[in-house]
Amino acid sequence: MCYYIFFGSLSIAMGGILYLLIYSNTNWNPYAVWVAAWSVATFVMYGLDKGLSETIRKVRTPEFILHLLAMLGGFPGGWLGRAFFGHKTNVREKPWFLIILFLSTLGHGLLIYYRFLSGS
Repeated sequence: MCYYIFFGSLSIAMGGILYLLIYSNTNWNPYAVWVAAWSVATFVMYGLDKGLSETIRKVRTPEFILHLLAMLGGFPGGWLGRAFFGHKTNVREKPWFLIILFLSTLGHGLLIYYRFLSGS
């Protein structure tokens, strides 16, 4: 439980600070800022988890936190984290990472389409 609180708080702080920094320094759409901020936070958390897995094997970012970050809008960072760090790529061992990333991408893609592109 302690890891959930630590890594969850770290993720929320990072995503929130990044959102404020990007939003105050650009004229991007707030949704684009949201996705960018959470993508960077997700990418960093994937990297942190990969680094911890190679050094301190008992301390890991909980998978729930990584899934939640992807669903919040960090799906691009999740895809990049998987590719860049070669992390959570064994589909047989961790099928939920691929499923959650795919569903998050699909969900946000539908949101983008219906909110911004469909003209309704």
